[in-house]
Amino acid sequence: MARSHARSKRKYTGKKYKHFGKKRKRELARPTIDTEIDNYKVKKQRVLGGNAKLRLFSTKFINVTDPNLNKTSKVRILGFDSNTASKDLNRRHVLTKGAIVETELGNARITSRPGQHGALNGVLIPS
Repeated sequence: MARSHARSKRKYTGKKYKHFGKKRKRELARPTIDTEIDNYKVKKQRVLGGNAKLRLFSTKFINVTDPNLNKTSKVRILGFDSNTASKDLNRRHVLTKGAIVETELGNARITSRPGQHGALNGVLIPS
C-alpha cells in the first residue's frame, strides 16, 4: 500500500467523510529518511516543480553554533544522547530535528531537518 498525504477517510469522531475526488500522484508520500551517525552519505532528489532536496542518510559531523560567542564550527559527533520525537527513533539512534547529540564542544540540539535539508546544524546546550 502506498504512503499518502491525502486527507484521512475518517473524522476524529470516527465518522466517515463523504467521498469525493480520486487519488492523485501529487498526494503520494516518500519513505522517511532515518539519518544515522556514520560515514557521510547524501543523495539529491528531484521533487515537485523540478526543485531538488538533499537527503542526508548519515554523517559524522555537525555544524554547532555557540549562542554565547555567536560562533559556528564544524565538529565531530561523539555519540547519540536522546531523541524526544519518538521512543522508536530514540531506541534506533535516529537523528531528527530536536535530537540531542554529544559533540567535542558538549551536548548540542539539532535544529535542521537532515532528511530534508541535507545538512546537520545544531545549537550548543548550556550545561
